[in-house]
Parts: sequence; C-alpha cells; structure tokens
Amino acid sequence: MIRPMPKTGKLLSLLLVAATSCAPGPIQWRWSYSGKGISALGTFTTPPTPDPGGAYRILGITGSRNGESIVRLHPAGFAIPGNEPYKLDNLIANHAGKQLSGNGFGYSTASGSYATAFFHEKLGYLEVFSAPPLIEGAKNLGKEDSELPISFVATPASGSP
Repeated sequence: MIRPMPKTGKLLSLLLVAATSCAPGPIQWRWSYSGKGISALGTFTTPPTPDPGGAYRILGITGSRNGESIVRLHPAGFAIPGNEPYKLDNLIANHAGKQLSGNGFGYSTASGSYATAFFHEKLGYLEVFSAPPLIEGAKNLGKEDSELPISFVATPASGSP
C-alpha cells in the first residue's frame, strides 16, 4: 500500500524550493580606471558574499583596455607574464579609498598583452602592462611595457554588497 506524503512533508519541500530559489546570485560590478594613455573599463562578477576580510573574489571579467577587448581574467595565485613574482589575488572591496589589495587583479587582451591593477601603500593605484614579446620578470619591463599611476573605481551594478 502506498501512503500519501504527509502535508508537513509537502510544506517542507515547498519551503526548501523557495529558500533555494531566493538565494542571492552573483554580483555584477562596474569598474574603470584611467591614467596617462590608459583607459580601461568593464564589469566584474563576484559571489554575493565577501570573504571574512570583507573582500569579494572576482570570478569573471569583461571589458576593454584602450579599445581592445579583455578576453580573460588571469587566475589568482599567479603573476601576469612579465610581472613575476607578483601574484594576483583578484579581490575587490566595496569601500572608499582602497578597493584593491597590493596583489590586485589581472587580465589578458585580444592581442596577447596583459595588465594588472593594484594598490600600492605609498603610490596609490598602479597598472602594470606587459605586451609581447613577454620577458619573464618584473625587472624586465621593455619599451612596450609600462607601470603607471591610475585612478580606479568599482561599484556594484546589481545586488548590494
């Protein structure tokens, strides 16, 4: 004999479905930075909740740098080519002043160049840009590469961290 599900079981199932479907989704952030000869902007995707330190892990990136498409977020824990050994953490904070850490975030562009934006305690926000030919090591910046001061800002476009 098959017994019908008790009404409380149906109610619990409905509550579980409702709670799961109301869970906050990823947050989209608008970001931009500029400096001498530099203009970069786009969006970040982060999880809905920050880490214990109050920072959000950047999971995805879209945008452009000087009109060239950004094609990939460089992974946390690795340096962009040409800026070794400075490893990225890909974290963003939602407060005035210092939104990026000293490790910052990095990305690659359609031409095979790389950029990282980060915060230096004495110099403020900086961008390191490395273009082919890529020579390993931060001390090997060539004439096609740069390390320049920038103005940086990021704001949540959806959700409210």
